[in-house]
Amino acid sequence: MWDAGFKLGALWASGMSRVVVRLPKNFTARRNVLPEYHHGRPAEYGVRVRPLARTRKQHPIAATPPDHTSTWQQGTLTLRAEFWYDLVLPDCKPAEDNRTFMVAAIYDPRFADPWLLASPLRLAGPDISGIYQARWPIEQLPLAAKQMIGAQRQFVSAESSCYRLPELSLLAGSILSYLAATMPPIPTGFWDRAPKATPGRLRRRLAEITFGNLPPLTDFPRLREKDAVTTHLPKGILGHRRSKRSVLT
Repeated sequence: MWDAGFKLGALWASGMSRVVVRLPKNFTARRNVLPEYHHGRPAEYGVRVRPLARTRKQHPIAATPPDHTSTWQQGTLTLRAEFWYDLVLPDCKPAEDNRTFMVAAIYDPRFADPWLLASPLRLAGPDISGIYQARWPIEQLPLAAKQMIGAQRQFVSAESSCYRLPELSLLAGSILSYLAATMPPIPTGFWDRAPKATPGRLRRRLAEITFGNLPPLTDFPRLREKDAVTTHLPKGILGHRRSKRSVLT
């Protein structure tokens, strides 16, 4: 499952064949077949398909009629999906690219705009809608690690650190999410009358705690003793004091 920030062409170039990606509202594609020849120069590209209508320079542009439409029940809601099949990217000719895909517009009565989803698999409306919604719980741990803890601002270059930092970030994000879910909800302030058990609220409360509020570290046993020799190194202010270079004359 991929959000709208990922380009469909980049996913195709990476070799992925079982994906569901969200598309922007102004997305267009082409048919994988050439239109019927009438007169003039023969067409090289398929007919352009525009799933959603839009306006450009105050001129309305109509949407392409769907190839198939289906409805289904999700609880008390009635969802509707419109499908367009056998499509290629706008800059691909039918004879050059066989990576076809389908586009589905999912209309939910709770939202004003539909979801525009694409997949190389021929999926039904409930299936493609459920697959895309399944990405939200998967993204909880990266969200807690990057946005709540701030791991997205860390930059490393060593090969081991490139693996270690994401692992530690996901571990810290999972711990933060678990503690937030199991502890009583913490309000952000007096205005938060119905707080929810989110890692962001717990992070704000932990940010208010200083080392002076913690119990003495002598009460905790040492987890691992470091064997590195540091007696020859300068300590305190001497450890980071800089001295001016001598200028050669």
